[in-house]
Amino acid sequence: MEEIKNTDCNLITGLTSEEVETRVKSGLVNGLQTIKTKSVLRILIDNTFTFFNFVFFVMAIIVAAFSGFDEDGMGNYGFVILCVCNTLIGIVQELRAKHTMDKLSLISAPKVRVIRDGEEKEIAVKNVVMDDVTILQAGHQICADSVVVEGSIEVNESLITGEPDAIVKHAGDSLMSGSYVVSGRAKAKVVHVGMDNFAMKISAGAKYFKKPVSVIKNSLNKIIKTMSVVIVPLGIALFSVKYYIQGNDMNSTVLTTIGSLVGMIPSGLVALTSVVFCLSVIRLARHHTLAQDMYCVETLARVDVLCLDKTGTITEGSMEIHGIKTVDLSEDEFCRHLKNLSDAVKDENATAAAVKNYVGQYEAAGEVSVVVPFSSDRKWSGAVIDGRSYVLGAPEFVFPNTAEEIKAITREKAEEGLRVLVLASSDIEIIGHSLPDGLKAEGFIFIADKIRKEAPDTLQYFRDQGVTVKIISGDNPVTVRAVAKRAGLSDCDSIIDMSTLKTDEEVIDAAEKYTIFGRVLPDQKLLLVKALKANGHTVAMTGDGVNDVLALKESDCSIAMASGSDAAKNVSSLVLLDSNFASMPKVVAEGRRSINNLERSASLFLVKTGYNLLIALLFLIVPSILPFEPRHLTLLGGVTIGIPSGILALEPNKNRVEGRFLPKVIMNAVPGIVTVMAGIIAIVITTQTILTGLSSDEQHALYFLATVFAGYLFVFKSCWPFNLLHAVLFVGVIALLVLCYFVHLSFIDIQSFFGLYRGITPAMWKVLAVVWSILVVVFAAMWALDKKYNVRFQTTVGDIEDKIDLRHEEVLKKREAKKAERKAKKSL
Repeated sequence: MEEIKNTDCNLITGLTSEEVETRVKSGLVNGLQTIKTKSVLRILIDNTFTFFNFVFFVMAIIVAAFSGFDEDGMGNYGFVILCVCNTLIGIVQELRAKHTMDKLSLISAPKVRVIRDGEEKEIAVKNVVMDDVTILQAGHQICADSVVVEGSIEVNESLITGEPDAIVKHAGDSLMSGSYVVSGRAKAKVVHVGMDNFAMKISAGAKYFKKPVSVIKNSLNKIIKTMSVVIVPLGIALFSVKYYIQGNDMNSTVLTTIGSLVGMIPSGLVALTSVVFCLSVIRLARHHTLAQDMYCVETLARVDVLCLDKTGTITEGSMEIHGIKTVDLSEDEFCRHLKNLSDAVKDENATAAAVKNYVGQYEAAGEVSVVVPFSSDRKWSGAVIDGRSYVLGAPEFVFPNTAEEIKAITREKAEEGLRVLVLASSDIEIIGHSLPDGLKAEGFIFIADKIRKEAPDTLQYFRDQGVTVKIISGDNPVTVRAVAKRAGLSDCDSIIDMSTLKTDEEVIDAAEKYTIFGRVLPDQKLLLVKALKANGHTVAMTGDGVNDVLALKESDCSIAMASGSDAAKNVSSLVLLDSNFASMPKVVAEGRRSINNLERSASLFLVKTGYNLLIALLFLIVPSILPFEPRHLTLLGGVTIGIPSGILALEPNKNRVEGRFLPKVIMNAVPGIVTVMAGIIAIVITTQTILTGLSSDEQHALYFLATVFAGYLFVFKSCWPFNLLHAVLFVGVIALLVLCYFVHLSFIDIQSFFGLYRGITPAMWKVLAVVWSILVVVFAAMWALDKKYNVRFQTTVGDIEDKIDLRHEEVLKKREAKKAERKAKKSL
């Protein structure tokens, strides 16, 4: 915000009622400090009335018309349950995001004191108008951008600088909304209201719904959208061929067509993904980490650039003394003088706290007659103890005509990231707030930000993982470099003072070149994150101040400390509840567990999607009934996909994330798809040449048993290498299928529910034995080829995905351009 020097206003009367009314009518009023977000009704509509849900709803109605709700028909509705679960998950996620955004507010003061009609009045923040004269004193929050017109105050402007040091404001100086008055009293004239306020601009910049940056979720959406478009024309074609051309039974044709279409959409994978990430969130809570976005654990595991704020992340936000140097005085005597002064002044700031800790073992002594508290304007504090004056402060302020020796000490320690304080004394007493004459240095204190104990190990961990760490701070770049060096960060000499950059282009160019960024403004932090993302990086950002809000919101994964501001915590994906930086490797480990296990589970689901798609295409030309009804796929999916994927997805797994999700899972699914199709083709040939004249139930049984066997082969591959859990899982899913065939329950007929046929003839068993033998050979060959060529074909599939994404982006850009063109024409 630029300095505003126009301070013309009547300080005694302020605005009159007529002037206030005129400004309100002109819209020059603060108004409600909120930004509208998507309504609950809109969230419900957007998540319920989707194309995916519409297709499933139509299919459910068709199934109900031809299947009914008895035991034979109920098994056909399994896909509806998954559809409902996916819809509820989407609604809950977006409602949580809305709740978080609605809480975001940088202005917490409900009232403000103003002068109107010559009287001091307390009004609501929303009623403040342009040119109002506000009264500010210690503890008040500045609710609108203003300029000081009378008096002086010390203001905490962490909103702008990110550093908590108070700044003195005199008449003519500007004040930012959202800042706090630390001390003093002043009158200020309001110069911005409503959306023009600095705090409101930050709130507005952060109050938008950002979809989770999840490669897995985006990949699943691509698959579902693609299949949702494919199944409509394919379903119509399949039904038409089977019913009108091949003359199959209407009821059977409808159910088997629906079964083929339902099997093409991996809806269960969406639900499983949400469950896995929800459990990750629960596990992270045990490590004192709150995940506000359940996909953030995945994103952090994929991060390749980590942007850290110095204060509160690498440092604790407190100071510590790293040593002292006395002048003609013993260290013991120096510390006693320091203790006496500390107890006399009773300052409450980070420096004073560090001094108190350092001399805590000493006892204070002496009679105090004069006390001068620390002021950021004076840069020193002092007291008269037993008739002698003691002053503690910055050498350049305590000794304005600083000797070369003192300058040399200050320069030397500044290179090490240490601030230098001097303790001086004089026989002449302090009068008012002026330094006494005759001051002599008793010694120097070297003080610095306290590095978090866990910071060096955590930085080393990310370096070992190939993550580039950058420090972005509002502090002096030399100081930031020294702190980073003490914390063990590599490449600490690559620094830049962001106050020297004048254009956005310079900031964007600096993003990749430098490791340490000092004197960074909030909009520059945002620009740095955007530039890194534009260069293809997955960016994580940590912060704790209001000045970090915009950059936190923009980053792929944002992390806030519990000790930070409410605004930073509200927009962050992760909140470290114990403000412990060491928790981040645990989040990465949890993300790896989720990604690696879901890659394995996703391949199981894509096997079903792949073979159902190919079956539909194959049976457009094969004059035979379709292999499955929906109820067959319910059991088939349960024993070969649902149960195995659910258990495998929850295993411990700390392996590095390698490869791209979608190409990897597609290629991993290929052996299973080919094996199933080999079984289906073998059964088609058999029923057309050897076992002709089989009933529909007998044909369904052959297709089912061939497919379930191929599915078990792929489960075997997914469980490899075997351990006790994998062995129990593999044997268990086989045993479960056997039980479904032979167990009789009083309350439900399992065989009718899943459409299982038990009247298999010896001839059919012989065919199955031959087919199963063929499938073992086919699968073994595909497994061997997969090991040899998988990575190569992943690259090919990845290139195809990139081309499709690029084409999609071009189409979207053209649409946006046309919309803009139509709007421009309408405005004319």
